[in-house]
Amino acid sequence: MRVRATKGIAVAATGLLAGAFGYGAVNLGPTFWEVPLDMRLTFHAELMKMNSPVMLSAMAVAGAGSLALTLQTRGRERALAAAATLLVGTSFLVTRFGNVPINAQIKVWATTSAPADYAEILHRWDLFNRTRTSTALIAFILLVITAVAPLQERRESGSESGSASS
Repeated sequence: MRVRATKGIAVAATGLLAGAFGYGAVNLGPTFWEVPLDMRLTFHAELMKMNSPVMLSAMAVAGAGSLALTLQTRGRERALAAAATLLVGTSFLVTRFGNVPINAQIKVWATTSAPADYAEILHRWDLFNRTRTSTALIAFILLVITAVAPLQERRESGSESGSASS
């Protein structure tokens, strides 16, 4: 029962993390390139005020849930949960050391002006964003597999044992 609850928490938190990053990558990212720079910078700086605590919380719960599942399971499930934990950790590290420093620069640019190489810096932010989105999505998929695969294995083994005794 405890493992089922942990799986539920890990899958839900990692799904929310991947979904939030995915929404940003698919909708916000391309839109940022289509609006005037001053609008993008102002919106980006304001968005990060809310985004920072929400995304840090989502990453913390996703990482803790994945790690707890790693510690509670064995075999293939443990390997998948451990991989998911590493991927969520990678999302955190990319965010902390890639996106966050650039967000701090954008915050300054929003009140002053962007440097001559702003486009290169913003493209680097996009690369970090795609990386953390991909790692979060793969972590989510791995945890979904841990949640779904055991049910299929039980059904298959149940039907095999049922046919063997017939």
